Amino acid sequence: MIDSYYLYPDGVAAGLLARWFDRPFVMSALGSDVSQIAQHRLERAMILSAIERASATTAVAAALRDALVGLGAPADRTCVVEHGVDLTLFSPPQDRAALRARMGIAAPTILSVGHLIDRKGHDFAIRAIASLPDVRLMIAGDGPCEPALRALAATLGVSGRVDFLGHVDQHRLPALYAAADATASCSDREGIANVLLESLACGTPLVATPVWGSPEVVRVPEAGVLTADRSDAAIADGIARLLSNLPDRAATRTYGERYDWRETGRQHRALLAAAVAGHAANQSGEQR
Repeated sequence: MIDSYYLYPDGVAAGLLARWFDRPFVMSALGSDVSQIAQHRLERAMILSAIERASATTAVAAALRDALVGLGAPADRTCVVEHGVDLTLFSPPQDRAALRARMGIAAPTILSVGHLIDRKGHDFAIRAIASLPDVRLMIAGDGPCEPALRALAATLGVSGRVDFLGHVDQHRLPALYAAADATASCSDREGIANVLLESLACGTPLVATPVWGSPEVVRVPEAGVLTADRSDAAIADGIARLLSNLPDRAATRTYGERYDWRETGRQHRALLAAAVAGHAANQSGEQR
């Protein structure tokens, strides 16, 4: 069978290949393929046509699934299979105090992770900490917006409190999450961002904007705080509220353990097996 991990162009191409080679196929919606690409008429028509012929379509968040159904996808063959996280790689440190000391971190510190592009909203995080004296911000990532973000920090007088770490390899990320007091996700759209799950697995609570799948993750106190909206003031308020009442990091880790890749794999494998079985049954019926 064919398993496509994105609706467009991957899923549409998978649908064509499945037709040409007479194979079943399954598609997965991850985020911008629904929130952005499917909003264009031609692409939406191709996506919906592929979904109609797919054995099943999964989405990593209920918000994405509901949006697809709202666009015309069949509800009975569109389901949620949440993403997971590597709970071994992303885990709390044995000695967090020693880790922070080794990294030179003493003040309350917020971490923002992601490519330096407008959509990720690192500029919102910078403006938010500008109104929070003594709070530091670490930004992990590189990209075209770095000069503008550095200039913004300078203009706001917080260059000394914003650390641009550049590209960070995945194996180095757990230490950053663990050392930070909270992780800020200021995106304007996400399916379920890897950053959210990685942070929780390390025991670090979140301040996240209420977009797409984020409210499905940040839904209990131990997960952190969901901001009122995507604005400088709301994000600053969310950071302040969380820092004033940080949850127990062990409880945050325990909550994060629900996002286990093994469970994601189990659910996805069941859909694949059902697709293969259904295709075989259809072929048998046609032969009869």
